[in-house]
Amino acid sequence: MAESKKDLEDEIPVHVEQTVGAQQNHDDVFGELSDDGPNFRNVGFVGTIVLMMKSQIGLGVLAIPSAFDTLGMVPGIICLLVMAVITTWSGASAILSLSIGMNAVSNHATCTAVFAAVAAIVGFGFSSIRTLGRITWLAWVGLPCILTAVTIVTIAVGIQERPAAAPTTDGPWVSDWKIVGNPSFAEAIAAVSNLLFAFSGTPGFFSIVSEMRNPERYPAAMASCQAVVTVVYAIIGGVIYYYCGSYVSSPALGSAGGVIKIISYGFALPGLLGTMTIVTHIPAKFIFVHLLRGSKHLSSNTPTHWISWLGCTFGVTVIAWIIASTIPVFKALVSLIGALLGPVMCIQPMGAMWLYDNWEKGKGQKKTNGWIIGTIWSVVLIVLGTFLMVAGTYGSVLSIVSAYTESGGSAAFSCADNSNST
Repeated sequence: MAESKKDLEDEIPVHVEQTVGAQQNHDDVFGELSDDGPNFRNVGFVGTIVLMMKSQIGLGVLAIPSAFDTLGMVPGIICLLVMAVITTWSGASAILSLSIGMNAVSNHATCTAVFAAVAAIVGFGFSSIRTLGRITWLAWVGLPCILTAVTIVTIAVGIQERPAAAPTTDGPWVSDWKIVGNPSFAEAIAAVSNLLFAFSGTPGFFSIVSEMRNPERYPAAMASCQAVVTVVYAIIGGVIYYYCGSYVSSPALGSAGGVIKIISYGFALPGLLGTMTIVTHIPAKFIFVHLLRGSKHLSSNTPTHWISWLGCTFGVTVIAWIIASTIPVFKALVSLIGALLGPVMCIQPMGAMWLYDNWEKGKGQKKTNGWIIGTIWSVVLIVLGTFLMVAGTYGSVLSIVSAYTESGGSAAFSCADNSNST
C-alpha cells in the first residue's frame, strides 16, 4: 500500500541540509551527521506524542489523589487545570518509584537501598541508548502499562468496601472526601507543587522535538499530549480520591492494598522504567550536546563520543540515586522536585523567552492588544513561578522534616519498606 503524503512528509527532516554526492548531513542541533554515527533524527509524529505522554504520565499521576486530599476536590481540579494551561503554553524521582514498586511486588523481599541501587543500574543501562528513536519502543510499552496499573487501582477502590489504609469498623465505610480542603499554607503549597510536578515533563519536549523527523508537527503533537494527559490526571486523581478520601496512599497504587497493590505495581514497573529512562536520557543528552557541540565527536562513534555520553548518563543516574536514597518518601520528594525545579524549568524561562523575543516589538510603535496581553501574561508567569519556587520549597521541606520525625518514617539509605505510605 502506498504511503500517504503526510506520512512521507513526516519521514523527511525539514531543516537538514544534505550535500549532493556525499553521505553526510548538516543538522542545526547535532552538527554533521553521517553514516558513521547515530541517527538522531528518527522520531516520528506518533512516536513524539507517546514519548511526550510517557515523560508526563508516570510519577506525577501517582501523587495527584494525595494532592486532592490536601486541597479538596474542587480546588485540586482547578489547580490541575491551571498547571495544564501554563505548562501547555510553556511547552529524578524515578529511581525512588522503582524501588517502591519492587518493594510492593516482592513484599519487601530485601533492603530498600538494594532496590534503589538495582533501579539505578537498570536505568543507566536503558538511558544510555543514544537516540530517542531507539527508545521510543520503551515508551510504547511503558505508557499502556502505567495506564493499566492506575486503571486497575481506580476500579478496585470503587468496588472495595474500604481503602487499604482505612480503619476496620463495624458497618459500611463512607469516604471522607472533601469538596474544599482546609490545609495550612505549607500543606497547600506543597500539594500545588505535587500538581506542578505532574506536568514537569514539559522541559523534555525541547529534546524530543530536536530528534523529530519533522519538527513542524511539534505543536500538534504537544497539544494532543497535553489534552490527553490532563483528562487522564483529572479522572484518575478525582475517582481515586473520591473513593479513598484521606486514606489515599502516595503513590496512589497502594490505595487498594493486598493483591491489587502487587498486581498494579507489577504492571507499573515497565512504565516506571520507561519514565526513568526518559528523564535520565533527556538531561544527559542536553549536557552531552552542549559539551561536544561544534566537534566531530558529537555525531561520530569515536572514543571521546562514547566516554562523554556514558559519563553524562552515569553522572545523572548517580545524582538521582543519591537524591532518591536521601529522601525516600515519595510524596515529599515529588513535592520538593516540583517546587524547587518545576517553576525554574516549566514556568519562569517561558515567560522570559517570550519577553526576549517580543519586547522590541513594543518599542517605537503602537502597542497591539496581543503584545500587551502577552507581556502581562509573561510577567505574571515569572512572578508566579518565583512565588511557587520559594513558597513550595518551604512547604516541601516542612513535609520532609515531618516525614522524618513521624513514627515509621523512612530514613536516608534505609532498608525500611517504602511502599506503604499515606
